[in-house]
Amino acid sequence: MPRPILVFGHRNPDADAICAALAYAEYKNRTGSEPHQAARCGNSNARIDAILDHFGAQLPPFIGDVTPRLKDQMATDLVALGVDGTAAEALELLDRHGLRALPIVEKSQKLAGVLSIHQLGQSFLPRVGPARDVRRVETSLEAIARVLHAEVLHMDRGDEISSLYIRVAAMALQSFDDLQQREGIDPDQTIVVVGDREDIQRHAIQLGVRVLVLSGNRTMAPEVLEMARDAGVSVLRCAHDSASTAWAIRSAARVEGIMVRDPEVFHPDELLRTVRQRTATMGPAVFMVTDEAGRLVGAFSRRDILRPVETRIVLVDHNELSQAVPGAEEVEILEVVDHHRLGDLRTQTPIFFLNRPVGSTCTIIADLFRQESLDVSPKLAGVLMGGLVSDTLNLRSPTTTPIDATILAWLEGISGVSGTELAERIFSSGSVIVQNTPEQVVRMDRKLYQEGKVHFAVSQVEELGFGAFWEKADSLADALEASCKADRLSFAALLITDVKSQDSLLLVRGDEELIRRIPYPVSEVRETVFRADGVVSRKKQLLPFLLGILN
Repeated sequence: MPRPILVFGHRNPDADAICAALAYAEYKNRTGSEPHQAARCGNSNARIDAILDHFGAQLPPFIGDVTPRLKDQMATDLVALGVDGTAAEALELLDRHGLRALPIVEKSQKLAGVLSIHQLGQSFLPRVGPARDVRRVETSLEAIARVLHAEVLHMDRGDEISSLYIRVAAMALQSFDDLQQREGIDPDQTIVVVGDREDIQRHAIQLGVRVLVLSGNRTMAPEVLEMARDAGVSVLRCAHDSASTAWAIRSAARVEGIMVRDPEVFHPDELLRTVRQRTATMGPAVFMVTDEAGRLVGAFSRRDILRPVETRIVLVDHNELSQAVPGAEEVEILEVVDHHRLGDLRTQTPIFFLNRPVGSTCTIIADLFRQESLDVSPKLAGVLMGGLVSDTLNLRSPTTTPIDATILAWLEGISGVSGTELAERIFSSGSVIVQNTPEQVVRMDRKLYQEGKVHFAVSQVEELGFGAFWEKADSLADALEASCKADRLSFAALLITDVKSQDSLLLVRGDEELIRRIPYPVSEVRETVFRADGVVSRKKQLLPFLLGILN
């Protein structure tokens, strides 16, 4: 099943952003073929909570960043081999699953190393050198039995790991004995591959070799087997011929001795762009991903990190990247539904872009339901009303249009709640200024703008009267000043709107030259605060005013 397409309002969301995300996700789920999920990239507030609680709706889940990360592209359905595995088992897994490299793990799933087909090739095809080195294998008798699918006639010290040397007894007894003495290999390190030649079997047991491997399913006389038991010589029997048996024993080498230890590893939360840079000049074709404890959690190839990112998003109630969820510029934006000025958004392909000059994004989305003749539940109607009433100050904002009034009346009939009742509930749910720190207030419903080389922010809060503001005016001014420095803004403004009187106060910090140009009268209470009588809309009144000053 594909990942759901995420529907986001802007950062520091207001009621319209949250309610529009919830409503548009439902609209898309009812009219489209792909799943959509509402999300938020900022905190809720008392007014948003009042709307959702009143109509029994859930706050969208918080997703604070959609920047593509390695965990979004890596494979997690992994095939791994334990450190006690053999080269033969590794080769079988690589072949069966079409892999180029195999992670080697300890019992705790902690990554111990990586084994590639290249390392296996070097193990199976050793460089030409002294005969004893070509025949050497680091393994245990249990591993040899496993690789040969051998019948164990007797096993002694089967789990002991040591360096062993393979000898195929395809010669006369005297030649076998001469070679054994000439090479000087400790019999306890010797693997003898033999058929049913009893003389070789007896002599090898007398020498005290480590293991006799009877190839071709050859037999051993009961008294000779008893002789091997008494001497502590292990005996295995397999179906392979002598040459195949010797080759297969080489493949019983433990992967622990072949693998690359301490490979370059990555963390699942690493940014995808950083991973691409790190791997650009690296040799391996496959890379491992581990968590903080070193446990294997994923793997990826260069192809994995170059394929299109699966995260896809829809923006509602904004169309500027500075206001969008962090990382939006690195994922696919499919649609925009908004009622603000056009911003700096650019996309690589054409998208659905719906922008209407109305009072709220919820008005647009409600009208989509109406145009499609879709049933709207009382809960959904209430959510849509919440965004509309909040953004238009219950149709009293200058951004209000006739369509807002029409849609509100339609939603009132479905929800059973009037706009006036809902507005009273929203704006009496508590003072934003009282319930939050000054730092939270100036960032709560803040939008960032870029005009030429000027980068600035405008925040807005709606209050019942200005009493709470005057009590915290100094600390709010300090918070604005701090936000300018922290975010490298030319200036930052806070518009405090009285929803009853429909007047506002404007607090600005930053570029002193710009502040001197503001023609609003200063407040009688404090000269550093401007009176913005009749100004209630950031979008339609304050922003054009500020842009005029800048230009």
